[in-house]
Amino acid sequence: MRKNDSIIAQLDWPLFITFIVLLAFGVSTVYSVAYNPEHPNIFSFEEKYGKQMMWLGVALFLGLIVFLIDSDIYRKFAFPIYGFTLVLLVIVLFMPAINGAHAWIGVAGMGIQPAEFSKIATGLLLAKYISELSVKQQTISNVVGASMILLVPMALILKQPDAGTFVVFTSFLFVMYREGLTFDPIILSVINSFPGIKMKQTWVGSHFIPILFVAVILSVVTLLLSNVEINLFFFKASGYMGVIVTLIILALVAYLFVRQFGSKRDHSRAGVIILIGLILGSALSFSVGASFSSLAPHQKVRIELFLGLKEDPNGEDYNRNRAMAAVGSGGLTGKGYNKASVSSVESNHVPESETDFIFCPYAEEWGFIGVAVLISLYMFMLLRIIKIAERQRAAFNRIYAYCVAMILFYHFAINIGMDIGLAPVIGIPLPFFSYGGSSMMSFSVMMFILLKLDSQRKDVLR
Repeated sequence: MRKNDSIIAQLDWPLFITFIVLLAFGVSTVYSVAYNPEHPNIFSFEEKYGKQMMWLGVALFLGLIVFLIDSDIYRKFAFPIYGFTLVLLVIVLFMPAINGAHAWIGVAGMGIQPAEFSKIATGLLLAKYISELSVKQQTISNVVGASMILLVPMALILKQPDAGTFVVFTSFLFVMYREGLTFDPIILSVINSFPGIKMKQTWVGSHFIPILFVAVILSVVTLLLSNVEINLFFFKASGYMGVIVTLIILALVAYLFVRQFGSKRDHSRAGVIILIGLILGSALSFSVGASFSSLAPHQKVRIELFLGLKEDPNGEDYNRNRAMAAVGSGGLTGKGYNKASVSSVESNHVPESETDFIFCPYAEEWGFIGVAVLISLYMFMLLRIIKIAERQRAAFNRIYAYCVAMILFYHFAINIGMDIGLAPVIGIPLPFFSYGGSSMMSFSVMMFILLKLDSQRKDVLR
């Protein structure tokens, strides 16, 4: 009894209450957008809101089980949990495709999406792996090991294909960076392989965010130039080859600048660094071009529409345009609960308004003020999780908390971003809001594990 009392006393109530409030907001929004006057009872299992209530009950029951299990079990069994989700990710590839993706396993007439649960398993194993490393003496094998934990499920998820979840998995790179696990050992090994070059450290690790920003810019430029032809004397190039030609010119200019104004001892080092930058930049451009070419036709179109390479407001870009119209129609104070017209399921102006575009009916009903409240709740939750991460005694707990924060941030930012035209439509749910059993259970279990680990933080050593 004392142990249970201790868990309740140590529970982070601000985070728990915020979590419950978001669940309530989500269920009420699903009820509103999918309301059927013939089945007004929220527990009508013939309707989506009834099924959502059922999934909510299952999620809370799983949360209770999480609290009854000792928190150390998640660290000890991180690898078996991870392996089990990998098996599910393989099995799902042999299941019938739904909406063009092999992403669901049928269970009792309902679909379970293993990719949603693989995020929890990957976060647990990554936390276990990094917490057991001596990051101050990081090696190539350590970096490769952590990377493989991410790459294996990412490859299986891309095979489905599920571009949205694939993108979410890149959030774990920020967790690695936060814990000091960078790609410096690999880069140093490449640089020091050149004769006369012996570097002890690079600036990549401490400049991860700017480098990532440059990589994103370079990727966008590669896609923007996909239909542009570059004429350089007798040489012609387009797409990623055009970007590579541009990089070569910039690299030559940078090297000539160093030779002219730098000291002689810096010439060789600068040349090697510029050459490596050229190779990495060219490889990135090539991979972006190759990856874009391998995407499904509808995924290519979505990216082209987002970048303005193509216009089709009443065709392929219909969803995004109607989503923005629904959000804007809410005005300052909204139209009122259960009075969404543009984004209701009945009107069908915004397809999937109860799942991927659940933010649209909420914004239409509650307007700018309601949206400000919702965003404030999510921001409070994210900041609270970061605070929880920083107060942990165990490295495993801290790393897992950061994994949860980054996963939630990606879902929150991308989902709302695609509803207001700031992100391409890649189809990921809004945490605790979107209709769906897999997302409801996975996000809830993820949160309950965090709350459980935090409640017993004083029982573990550093």
